[in-house]
Amino acid sequence: MSDTEAPKTSLDPMSARPLYVQLADVIAGKIASGELAPDRPIPSENHLADEYGVARLTARRAAQELRERGLIVTVRGKGSFVVEQRAGDAPEEGEPNA
Repeated sequence: MSDTEAPKTSLDPMSARPLYVQLADVIAGKIASGELAPDRPIPSENHLADEYGVARLTARRAAQELRERGLIVTVRGKGSFVVEQRAGDAPEEGEPNA
């Protein structure tokens, strides 16, 4: 069963970029692609830690990074959820940057 749920993107522990930033980028990519839908939960810190082979603290810091980017919101006792992207962020608005 675990063969079908292996992470599609591996993290590079030898990179100069911290693992939590790499993990946050992977999750941000899933949000951008629609794999993680707005108002739906992201995987728990424990699940992310197991899936990507990192410490739970690394997964927690990645979630903090995503909150700082405005991509997720955390509700105590419920988990972290994808934030609905603002209309101004959508490229289809067509408003030029004057």
